[in-house]
Amino acid sequence: MAAVTEAPPPLAPTAPEKKPPRKRGRLVPYWLLLPGILWLIVFFALPMIYQASTSVQTGSLETGYKVTWHFATYWDALSEYWPQFLRSVLYAGAATVLCLLLGYPLAYLIAFRAGRWRNLIMILVIAPFFTSFLIRTLAWKTILADNGPVVHTLNSLHVLDLTNWLGWTAGDRVLATPLAVVCGLTYNFLPFMILPLYTSLERIDGRLHEAAGDLYAKPFTTFRKVTFPLSMPGVVSGTLLTFIPAAGDYVNADLLGSTDTRMVGNVIQTQFLRILDYPTAAALSFILMAAILFMVTLYIRRSGTEDLV
Repeated sequence: MAAVTEAPPPLAPTAPEKKPPRKRGRLVPYWLLLPGILWLIVFFALPMIYQASTSVQTGSLETGYKVTWHFATYWDALSEYWPQFLRSVLYAGAATVLCLLLGYPLAYLIAFRAGRWRNLIMILVIAPFFTSFLIRTLAWKTILADNGPVVHTLNSLHVLDLTNWLGWTAGDRVLATPLAVVCGLTYNFLPFMILPLYTSLERIDGRLHEAAGDLYAKPFTTFRKVTFPLSMPGVVSGTLLTFIPAAGDYVNADLLGSTDTRMVGNVIQTQFLRILDYPTAAALSFILMAAILFMVTLYIRRSGTEDLV
């Protein structure tokens, strides 16, 4: 008998060997980050370095400025203009609190109660951005005019008596007073408070509210125990986005205030553009930046949240 030989089974196709990733592919994320890094270096780091060197210079515009490491400029600027620094913090803090009190209910309404009107309300919130910051501020001069309906209504309700006692207004006037400046700051920066609050509230799962109701929690208890703690990232983000630009603002104090309501931003503008004392202006800018950075760091640590929106 002839030996029957079986043919060996065909070999299964082997998967092609994976080539190690090219080094060029590993550099793609860094190449994508390069434009942003260059932007920060050119338009942020270099101007900061230039202003830092300007703050320690001495001289004049006629003779020229030279770096002499004159750090006494910082102390001189702070000792002379500390009232403007304190006023900036007070005005910005008051505007931030008002924005939070006005913005939180509106953001809550948009997130949970607006329904089909949500998009329309959102458009109305961001509508002020469609016009110039300067135009919006000038409009308040008409709104708060001495013979206008707002001042007449406040007089009728005797509200100005209280604000006069607090020192926020003078007589029957609202313009050229601290109240006018705070109103302008509140109006101009209110959208910066509402948008982060709305984003944070929208992320809250509605089933958590239902669970709180199943546990016989009253609406205020649900808000205090569930809604507000979960919206803290939006509260922190909104207050920062409101307080930081408000503290350095000078347009509202210039157009709605007087010489008695000048903020540190007005002093920096005057030093840079009118008096031409560049070292003092640069020193004031760095003092303001350091003060805001210190307050923001302390605030974030005390707020108990690191999740910002």
